[in-house]
Amino acid sequence: MLPETLTVPAFQSFTLAILLFFVGQKVSQQSALLRRYSIPEPVVGGFLCACVVGAAYLALGLRIEFDLGVRDMLLLYFFAGIGLKSDLRTLREGGRPVMWLLGLSSAFIVLQNLLGMGVAGLFGIDPRAGLMTGSISLTGGIGTTLAWGPEFVERLGIANAVELGMASNMVGLIVACTIGGPVASYLMRRHRLIGGVGALDVGVTAEQKSPPLDYMGVLRALLWLNMALLLGEVITPLFHEIGLQLPMFVGCLMSGMLLRNLLGRWLLGGHGDTLHWQGIRQGLALISDICLGLFLTMALMGLQLWMLGGVMGFVLSVLALQVLLTVAFTVWVVFRCMGGDYEAAVICSGFGGIALGSTATAMANMTAVTHSHGAAHRAFIVVPLVCGFFVDIVNALVIQWLAR
Repeated sequence: MLPETLTVPAFQSFTLAILLFFVGQKVSQQSALLRRYSIPEPVVGGFLCACVVGAAYLALGLRIEFDLGVRDMLLLYFFAGIGLKSDLRTLREGGRPVMWLLGLSSAFIVLQNLLGMGVAGLFGIDPRAGLMTGSISLTGGIGTTLAWGPEFVERLGIANAVELGMASNMVGLIVACTIGGPVASYLMRRHRLIGGVGALDVGVTAEQKSPPLDYMGVLRALLWLNMALLLGEVITPLFHEIGLQLPMFVGCLMSGMLLRNLLGRWLLGGHGDTLHWQGIRQGLALISDICLGLFLTMALMGLQLWMLGGVMGFVLSVLALQVLLTVAFTVWVVFRCMGGDYEAAVICSGFGGIALGSTATAMANMTAVTHSHGAAHRAFIVVPLVCGFFVDIVNALVIQWLAR
């Protein structure tokens, strides 16, 4: 007998996500452990919902599905906001870190896939199936998993490729949300690092109760965000035309950067006085913070944990090793290569998102750390550029090479 399905419409799902965000915030405030390790508040509420939904499926045979159409739009707004706050002068200063992080991420993609293929071989599974528990589902995320899964089924004859990828993506997403803060906290204590100063790139500090926001600043920010999304709808198909199947949020990120650094400099007169850039920046920070928090809440509340059942043993075994590899690589290699300072610690908090979860997870981890310890401007340029653009290209090339 098939389980009964309850579909929650989009508006109700979005409203529930807001409620779950407040639940997560309340639980986090009451838990010293969650605060100490900078676990993002949206993770708490979203994961609690996923557990309740999973329990309803196992105990009552009730399958609860949420219409999460709003989730993808929130992600586009978030990355458009990051692009609009990206000053290319800062990027030039961080050019070398971009290349270092790209090289480290590329090397890790190869290690990740070799580990997945090796464990698959030990379980008597086609080694190429291990790619679904490697960079396809972890570095690539849900979109890459759904894109490659059918090809593995049809071309390679791996019947459960989609299930393997989905299960690995779920586990990886959950773990990625929880290791970023602890890794950064460990590095800061061990190396006695001092936090950053200045305005945050996403949101405001907990101590700043009344940020300098006004009606016109938020409205202007929305106008620029919508312009970035419209331009992103033009740029993304151009990538597809040249054979780069990059996600829409990359196009919005690049659109925001183009508007900020080309059109924006002309209109703002080089100093930002003409269009009240400081007010726009505060509006962008507020909207970006809201969009990221609700996106992550909706991503986790939509997890179908029961899908892990059929491949639990293999997935948990390989993911345990993937997590250990990620933490070791982050602490011993990434931190040192990225400079060994506070900015490097923040980048390390996001590397778990690059390697195990998603770009949004990386940004959420870094946001949680900077809310507690101070701004890290370069990290918020370097990480989204690497994991939102360059890594997708490298990942596609590595997958095609190993899946021959």
